[in-house]
Amino acid sequence: MREQERGGGNGGREGRREGSRERGREGRRDGRAEGRGESRQELPPQSPEEQARAICLRLLTGMPRTRRQLADALEKRGIPEEVSQAVLSRFEEVGLIDDAAFAGAWVESRHRGRGLARRALAQELRTKGVHATLVQEALEQLDSDQEEQTARELVERKLRATRGLERDKRIRRLAGMLARKGYPEGMALRVVRRALEEEGDDCTDGDDLGTPGGELSPRTRGWG
Repeated sequence: MREQERGGGNGGREGRREGSRERGREGRRDGRAEGRGESRQELPPQSPEEQARAICLRLLTGMPRTRRQLADALEKRGIPEEVSQAVLSRFEEVGLIDDAAFAGAWVESRHRGRGLARRALAQELRTKGVHATLVQEALEQLDSDQEEQTARELVERKLRATRGLERDKRIRRLAGMLARKGYPEGMALRVVRRALEEEGDDCTDGDDLGTPGGELSPRTRGWG
């Protein structure tokens, strides 16, 4: 009888301790949840200026952007124009937006990596909202000699893939590739003809692919 009482007593004490621990855990969980709820409620809503700054910083973290690109992004997110312009001007003052540096880096990267010529590079920069004056300044780092050298390298890389084709098809394919990258038509034909001559494929007889002025004919320009 005493054993049962002692056992019952121990069980009661254990039950009370377990209940106390469980209530403590519940209390702590409730306290944390309540604390999180209070923290969320205490955060004031962001002002349009704060939203604009956060959007710009997030976009600039991935890669450089032009002022126009950021302005378009802010407009899509409903930021008032006067707020947008003020924030963007401040970013320009501290050097976070620099369209001139963007244009210079773009020209160097796209010419070196993709072989694009000045005409194609100018078009790309215009679509990104870079001012015409800054576009021209950036393109000055490329001269005609450098363009032609890059064009020759592009043709040399593609030349082997055209072997076995008829001569006029080779010219159209190679010159068309250069034209799509923005190279002047006269330069494209000159580079292609020279490459074929050096390879031993004489393309001077009966060549009807160019106009009398040395430019690509419409048939040549449109060939892929």
